[in-house]
Amino acid sequence: MQHMSESMFVGMCELVGTSKQVAIRRETQDIIGMIHTLVCDGVIKMTSGSYKEGFRLKGSDKDTMFLPNNHRVIMDMSQSEYYNTANTTLILSDISDSPPGFTLLQLLTPSRVREVQSACVIMNDKVFISSSTFIQLACSVRVPFFTVHGPCGSGSMEGTEYDHAVCFVCDFWPPSASSWMDRCHSWPGQEVVNDIVRSGCHFVAIGHPSGPHEHEEWRISFSRAEYKLVYSMNHSQFLTYGLLKLFLKEVINQQTKETNRLLCSYHIKTSVFWALQQNTLPHLCPQNFLAGFWVCFKLLLKWVYEGICPNFFIPQNNMFVSKVHGSAQNRLFLQLHELYKKRSGLSVTESFYQDLHH
Repeated sequence: MQHMSESMFVGMCELVGTSKQVAIRRETQDIIGMIHTLVCDGVIKMTSGSYKEGFRLKGSDKDTMFLPNNHRVIMDMSQSEYYNTANTTLILSDISDSPPGFTLLQLLTPSRVREVQSACVIMNDKVFISSSTFIQLACSVRVPFFTVHGPCGSGSMEGTEYDHAVCFVCDFWPPSASSWMDRCHSWPGQEVVNDIVRSGCHFVAIGHPSGPHEHEEWRISFSRAEYKLVYSMNHSQFLTYGLLKLFLKEVINQQTKETNRLLCSYHIKTSVFWALQQNTLPHLCPQNFLAGFWVCFKLLLKWVYEGICPNFFIPQNNMFVSKVHGSAQNRLFLQLHELYKKRSGLSVTESFYQDLHH
């Protein structure tokens, strides 16, 4: 097992990159991000997703967030005092009637952005921004050759898949995620926690599929927090995350059409985050690399069995809702369980390892 773990670690370094190569990629993206912060047309462009995290895997999407710099979301009215409303449009997050992790966005001051103006709806004598209307308009104006996919405009350019999301910035940490700070005893470190909380969050244009206002709701996004968490991983932990992503794409999603794409890379990332925070991957190194992989896989297996994938920041938000349930859930569990049963003989990882090097 130790020899196989070390070999797999070396192979993943060749495939994903050494710690130095990944660090250079991240620094490059951070510099590009600082340049884009010098705002063009009032919109900040921010790379997110696996590309920002340091991966350069074949077929990976390039995710970009577009943030109107003169719009800010606040969590309560007292926070309005931090802004000059003469040049900043204020939006209030109203979670009172939405499922965990989602919110309505009430427009408090006028906006000069055409998509915002056209997406306004009246509910209970208040003006809210409809997420479904907004994303349709944003795609048609900013990326007209893309199609709406979830909260993004998705499309392909020169053989590369792109996801573009137009979203709103909040400079404050959401109260609904306050319990996350209390859980950070061993990982991440306090300095990282403080940095993440200071960075606030974003709101992306998609509602909860079972919420009372699906077409008006917005999802709270922790994209900035997530790449900071990935940056804080050691290289063995980062490569474990990469191996799980590859295993999902090359093994799990290739087995049956019925279970294809029930799991996504975000579920994979969430499992690694939870495993790290629950102190099950603290001393991950090349010698026990495969053991770390199966710890995360077992957690995914448990979630599929229960039909509950808790969001890392707001655990009450079950990310399997309307996706992993019923007969498809049962088939996916059986598929994953068969793979997990083979772990002791290493037949799954050995064959996967050989495939990666051909």
